[in-house]
Amino acid sequence: MTQHYDCIIIGGGHNGLVCASYLARGGKRVLVLERQGVVGGAAVTDEIAPGYFVSTASYLVSLLLPEVERDLELKRHGYRVLARNPSSFTPLPDGRHLLMGPDEALNHEQIAKFSACDAEAYPRYEAWLTRVAECIEPLLAEPPADLLPLPADWRPRSLMQRLRELGRGGRLYKALRAMGLELPQSAELITGAARPILDRWFESDALKATLATDAVIGTHAPISAPGTGYVLLHHVMGTAGGARGVWGYVEGGMGALTQAMARSATESGVEIRLNAEVAEILVEGGKASGVRLAGGETIGARMVASNATARITFEQLLSGATLPQSFREAVSRIDYSSASMKINLAVSELPDFNCLPGKGEVGPQHRGTIHISPTMEYLERAYDDAKYGHPSREPVLELTIPTSVDRTLAPEGHHIVQMFVQYAPYQLAPEIEGGWDAIGNAFAERCIDAATLYAPNFRASVLHRQVLTPLDLERRFRLTGGNIFQGAMPLHQLFSFRPVPGWSDYRTPVAGLYICGAAAHPGGGVSGAPGWNCAREMLRDG
Repeated sequence: MTQHYDCIIIGGGHNGLVCASYLARGGKRVLVLERQGVVGGAAVTDEIAPGYFVSTASYLVSLLLPEVERDLELKRHGYRVLARNPSSFTPLPDGRHLLMGPDEALNHEQIAKFSACDAEAYPRYEAWLTRVAECIEPLLAEPPADLLPLPADWRPRSLMQRLRELGRGGRLYKALRAMGLELPQSAELITGAARPILDRWFESDALKATLATDAVIGTHAPISAPGTGYVLLHHVMGTAGGARGVWGYVEGGMGALTQAMARSATESGVEIRLNAEVAEILVEGGKASGVRLAGGETIGARMVASNATARITFEQLLSGATLPQSFREAVSRIDYSSASMKINLAVSELPDFNCLPGKGEVGPQHRGTIHISPTMEYLERAYDDAKYGHPSREPVLELTIPTSVDRTLAPEGHHIVQMFVQYAPYQLAPEIEGGWDAIGNAFAERCIDAATLYAPNFRASVLHRQVLTPLDLERRFRLTGGNIFQGAMPLHQLFSFRPVPGWSDYRTPVAGLYICGAAAHPGGGVSGAPGWNCAREMLRDG
């Protein structure tokens, strides 16, 4: 072996960088191996044409742990969040619109246009979500309580491990108890479907459809499916955007965040190697001993942490003989179904919406997320197509225009439009010949047409484009199945069940091998929580 480190991190995505930084601060000699020519994973900035910069995949920030921002001194290293106010704009086919954001008076005035009752109910709804989020959030910043009655041979545990699990179980009980009489409806939010919850709270279709998009972004499920309630909650957690549930832009694109993380890690002593693809995790005597790179070089380490998906880590980088059969079977059952697509556009002018005209200067309709999903039935029908392996005939779109507040991304007068699309199923119907490589651009055209229905100048304004189908997301970022969360997030793949039951504390059946990415608790989103939690467990183990 050419060199030997205390810890090797496979993958320089944001969680890998966070994990590496905390390990280095704990006195470890750490090497990060990144297969691409830049760190950041799915949180990177691309130049899609000279002078036009986009947040390639991940495009907003809210979930980032304040502890990570503080400890890694990210602001000192160039990280800056630009708040969005208003944060949401929904244009409607009948010429009306709905603006929403952190301004309570604006929300009341805008929602009252559709329903006075909803305007009165919305602050109570937000307060309820806040109470649930405040109960749940502390549980995300530690390994989940693993109190499952699994056989001892599935996961042997030491006395100290069991005592720590009991302590975490006590904190889980405390969090549930804090919900008090709201526990039944809060449990429904965590386990149930978003649609019946929103239907009970509100009567206005425009408001419900605006809120419901948060329940399906990144999922292959309709708003009426169990599990979408938690995705809804997941998207209102965090305060990194400036206020709870308000997502912000990172100045310079999402790559500016991960570059700040890389600078912090390097300052702490972490070594980062780019264009260094790991081909195999080496195991000796049942313990991880290092890695072999695609070029044949081997590098030794006492500990290895993988930021890759569970499928890649355990089925591609490890020999099957190193893992128990029951564990391999559990990994094979992980659901990676996905229906998300990303389209990044450089445009010559701002969208000029029929319902709120104006393209010469940035208006409130341009600052936040623009929802092309006017009704609940529109959302349901969009999924109906995907259910049978077809991209939505009328897709659900979330458009963001980061240049509305960040002028570093495009030439003067021009703008960047980032389009996150549902539903674009990874698994296409058999009759679609050529798969996503054949139909990706045509579906992108359909999405541009859908936006142009609301802003007639939109299509003609497009100068350059970057289209990332689910297959492209898998190829470029190694996101199995194109799933942006490194695995779907229904209840049976969360908390003690993530990545598989019995192994939610970032350890694996191979001693010295850990999972530090979104494949582990608490899942997807740019939070840094998996990396932070994993580093603490690795330091605890030595």
